[in-house]
Amino acid sequence: MILETDRLALRQVTPADLDFLAGMMTDPEVMRYYPTVATRDEVREWIDRQLARYARDGHGVWLVLDRHAGHPVGRCGLVMLEVDGVWEPEIGYMIHRPFWRRGYATEAALGVKRWAFEVRGLDRVISLVRPENLPSQGVARKLGMTPEREALHAGLRHVVFAVRRAARSAPPRG
Repeated sequence: MILETDRLALRQVTPADLDFLAGMMTDPEVMRYYPTVATRDEVREWIDRQLARYARDGHGVWLVLDRHAGHPVGRCGLVMLEVDGVWEPEIGYMIHRPFWRRGYATEAALGVKRWAFEVRGLDRVISLVRPENLPSQGVARKLGMTPEREALHAGLRHVVFAVRRAARSAPPRG
């Protein structure tokens, strides 16, 4: 396990997760804000990209599991993305449709944000959200993120939401 929250556990994806991930990433409603739905082969390639990210960066997108039931509900993680020529750590989240409206995206993304700041020591993280994707904008705002600007990513307009790590207070002087 990479991290746990009250209800969720996040772990690295493996090729054995293909059926769940393909079911989610080929669903037109789940993929509404993406250019196209993925094919099963594209999901297999996506898994390979995550495995490469784990090896190269020490993190990537992880599988989100219901801790008590043990089944997957989505994906969430931290990836390095080039935005406007600058490499940025981005928190991405996607929950499969049968598990929508339970707060899983927010809970998982808050866990990833905490992990990014406390374990990785990052000072800032972003989330790229399509302007029309109001539910994902709501999640970004619940993470304490605010919109900074718009940027093109993968040929599509996105709002760049960002949050900085809270300043640490200095120890009292004695």
